[in-house]
Amino acid sequence: MHLPAWRFGKPYESLERTKLVHFLTGEPVAEVSQVGGAIVGRDLQKAGQARAALLAIDPEEIVERLQTAGNLYAHGTLQVGDAKQSPDDFVKQQSATTGLPENLCRANMAKNMFVLSNMDRMLDALSRGLPPEILWKGYGTEHRGVVVSYQAQAPALGLVLPSNSPGVHTLWLPVIALGVGLVLKPGGQEPWTPYRMAAAMVEAGIPAEAIGLYPGATDVGAAILAGCRRSMIFGSAKTVEQYRGNPGVQVHGPGFSKVIFGDDCVDDWERYLDVIVESVAANSGRGCINASAVYASRHTQAIAEALAARIGPVDVKPPDDPDAKLAAFTVPGAAKATWGQIEAGLKAPGVSHATAAYGSRFVEGERCGWLRPTVVHCASPDPEIAKAEYMFPFVSVVECSQERVLDCIGPTLVCTAITGDPAFTGRLIDSTHIDRLNLGAIPTTKLNWLQPHEGNIIDFLYRSRALQMPAAG
Repeated sequence: MHLPAWRFGKPYESLERTKLVHFLTGEPVAEVSQVGGAIVGRDLQKAGQARAALLAIDPEEIVERLQTAGNLYAHGTLQVGDAKQSPDDFVKQQSATTGLPENLCRANMAKNMFVLSNMDRMLDALSRGLPPEILWKGYGTEHRGVVVSYQAQAPALGLVLPSNSPGVHTLWLPVIALGVGLVLKPGGQEPWTPYRMAAAMVEAGIPAEAIGLYPGATDVGAAILAGCRRSMIFGSAKTVEQYRGNPGVQVHGPGFSKVIFGDDCVDDWERYLDVIVESVAANSGRGCINASAVYASRHTQAIAEALAARIGPVDVKPPDDPDAKLAAFTVPGAAKATWGQIEAGLKAPGVSHATAAYGSRFVEGERCGWLRPTVVHCASPDPEIAKAEYMFPFVSVVECSQERVLDCIGPTLVCTAITGDPAFTGRLIDSTHIDRLNLGAIPTTKLNWLQPHEGNIIDFLYRSRALQMPAAG
């Protein structure tokens, strides 16, 4: 199977191609044409045509076509590259190159379909009821009878996509419905979702010239970030730091999501064990919304032991096993190197390994490796491992007083706070460290799609500005 580049709707076959192989067998799965940053730079000079093609269609019609695309993506057989691809083909191919079990690929597929199917409700919530034609025309009258103006900050959104979890694609799915084109650099091991999604959108009637797919090396990502006035990148903490303060780049890095117990609920911690397990282990722990730490003022040793008993026995299974819960590290040596970092962290004072009794955590394969769920206990927030996040079910259970916890947790994408204390709740709401806040027994992995995730995409792509016109007559 060959996946060509897509230069705003025009397939482009390159002589330079990357071969994707099955992470277990090494069998070829696909070849992907590679482009350079220079091609991206040239094509971006015509990015205005992507937005123009969308604005030529009624915004409500665009939403209906995206809803159709969601159904095609999840259930249809689509022309993807030079081959027909069924949903089962997609799942097997995605699992083969990412190491994610097939059942988790299907679950992420369902998330993407849900977002597209509910696009009208999402836009209404994110825009706070703004009539969609205002974004098309640039101005109009909102529900209060006030004239408002919104100015697009870019004709197309650039995205440098990762390979860790197909679920991150939900973040860019509303962009077309906002009248903005897409310039995508697919992840090296996970080109499948952007290619299938683009095919479904075009099949549903979204203009092909509104979408660009540019697989390639790091210079492609650099060209997208340099050439698009608005872009998203997914990466490490180092990547986040590199683009901090750049208003044109929205960075999605490690989440460092957490579960926090208030003193009023911590004595009943056993009631909430299912919430913690779901937060840590869902989607093989690969998401930024997976909890990497649990904070409580007491009972932390017991919490760590109970959590270890629940997830510690989980073992590696074949990717097509319906009960498989662990994704492979497909980059050679990555699992071993990660486990080496964890072993070094376990040597710090006040740190103990709660899952040690459930067998080796590192499983080495011929072409890849796995890390089994790992729970560590930290007697204080001070050890470095208490602040760590890894791409598998890993969690530190940290003992910390309620008074200190908000000063110690650091940046937190999702915080599930199990408390009914009004004073503590007020402090949680005021905490600038926390992005998404769940008050009560809600897993960190459970998202409300009618609320923004790491910033409102409309606020990123559009600028509200003053506009006045003389009164009629």
